[in-house]
Amino acid sequence: MQITAQHVEIPVNGAAMGAHVAVPTEGGPHPAVIVFMEIFGVNSHIRDVTERLAREGYVAVAPDFFHRTAPGIELSYTEEDMGKGFVPYGQLQADEMIVDARAAIAWLRERDDVRGERIGCMGFCVGGHMTYLTACETDVAAAASFYGGGIAGAEGFGGADSTLGRTGKIRGRILCLFGDQDEYIPAAEVEQIKAELDSSATSATRTAKRPPPTPGRSWWRSSPRS
Repeated sequence: MQITAQHVEIPVNGAAMGAHVAVPTEGGPHPAVIVFMEIFGVNSHIRDVTERLAREGYVAVAPDFFHRTAPGIELSYTEEDMGKGFVPYGQLQADEMIVDARAAIAWLRERDDVRGERIGCMGFCVGGHMTYLTACETDVAAAASFYGGGIAGAEGFGGADSTLGRTGKIRGRILCLFGDQDEYIPAAEVEQIKAELDSSATSATRTAKRPPPTPGRSWWRSSPRS
């Protein structure tokens, strides 16, 4: 499927949040997916994910939720750049992340080429956590969280209420995936997430899985660590 892709700005409380959007050129309106980035920003990998989704028939947008502290940051997967990414990561506030997620959803619903009731989200690492938080605090229809770190922490970002403790607010479907050998997310935390999802499940599908043995985190990434 042919697509177009471009940088856009999404309004957030009078400010602008940069984002990469990819759109099918045929048909529509389409379902939509919000792609939440890693600590490395909306880099080539995240842009590639949005464009792959668009080729499958989705309007896909990757918002830069570091826009308050490190707007436009784009990092590679080196140890040095990872350290740079942890700086804005450490400044995240859960309330602001929720505002950003809601702004992205509102922006999509204003588009004529989007089916407003068919919006989902997915994300990786901190974006996987953002995905879980978004599933709890918005009306997204579905969510896929890839190795979301810190979900089971005692506190959420910026000392907010824990993300796991919000699980009962999930209205859509959610799938959480974790690497079998991920040194950053212990198996015990995965079991906590699974137990919370199981105890609060209604008609929605809510599961947490560890795939077959993998090299660790970031196993879904299409490009190797450089």
